[in-house]
Amino acid sequence: MRPAILDFEASGFGHDSYPIEVGVALPDGRKFCSLIVPPLHWTHWDPAAERVHCISRSMLARHGRPLVQVVEELNAFVGGGTVYSDGWVVDDPWWRKLHREAGIEPCYRLSALEMILDQAQMEHWQTAKNAVLAELGAGRHRA
Repeated sequence: MRPAILDFEASGFGHDSYPIEVGVALPDGRKFCSLIVPPLHWTHWDPAAERVHCISRSMLARHGRPLVQVVEELNAFVGGGTVYSDGWVVDDPWWRKLHREAGIEPCYRLSALEMILDQAQMEHWQTAKNAVLAELGAGRHRA
């Protein structure tokens, strides 16, 4: 069975960064993706990160959704169990920051993809991921 996968895009790469987009793909093929309007006190912005994900502050203001709403919908969408991340080292702090700011406990666990893939599978993960993105015509670097 396929795992549920979560990914974030963020305001930057360091410890002051915060999530600005979250995406989840469930084993049954359903997907959830949302831009997140950051709270006013989340101010860090790295232009290098913006060049990677192509999400501007003005795009967040126009198309983003309130953080609490995103967390509530994310919890409802996932519904429980474990969701995996191929970038757990950075995604886990952003996931925790998102839920802490919303004041809402996650109803699911976030775990590293390495917990379910063996070494050979991990070595081929990025190649397989890129092939799927190319097949789907997903040219953007987004969650």
